[in-house]
Amino acid sequence: MFADLCEQTHVRANRKIEVNEKRCFRWYDYGFISRLNTNVRPGSLGYAGRIVKRYRMHIYYSGKVQGVGFRYTTKDVATGYEVTGIVRNLADGRVELMAEGAREELEVFQQGIRESGLGRLISNERVTWEEARGEFRGFEITS
Repeated sequence: MFADLCEQTHVRANRKIEVNEKRCFRWYDYGFISRLNTNVRPGSLGYAGRIVKRYRMHIYYSGKVQGVGFRYTTKDVATGYEVTGIVRNLADGRVELMAEGAREELEVFQQGIRESGLGRLISNERVTWEEARGEFRGFEITS
């Protein structure tokens, strides 16, 4: 069960740039996770300079990561972030995660996974970064 608690603010830096900020706290069974969405109003000068490069974060988790709800918890955590991707079990006992989004969002998502209670089950994380390919829609658990 989860619920979002959001606080909306509107900041006008000057006559040409307007920024809307929204901070949301999502309650999970293990606690709150906070994230800040900042959107610059389309048409303002700030919007044109705000191009976000998307990355792919590829992680192999090892430890006691299968048979403990790791994939389901990861998918649940993903709903609190602007990421797309997949998580799946591998035959060798590891879990593979591929996620795409802004690099900062992906880094916070990775930390959110650890803080969700899964961190104690992870003995090793192997992370690689590359450019996003745009092949995911939403976040899914696959075989």
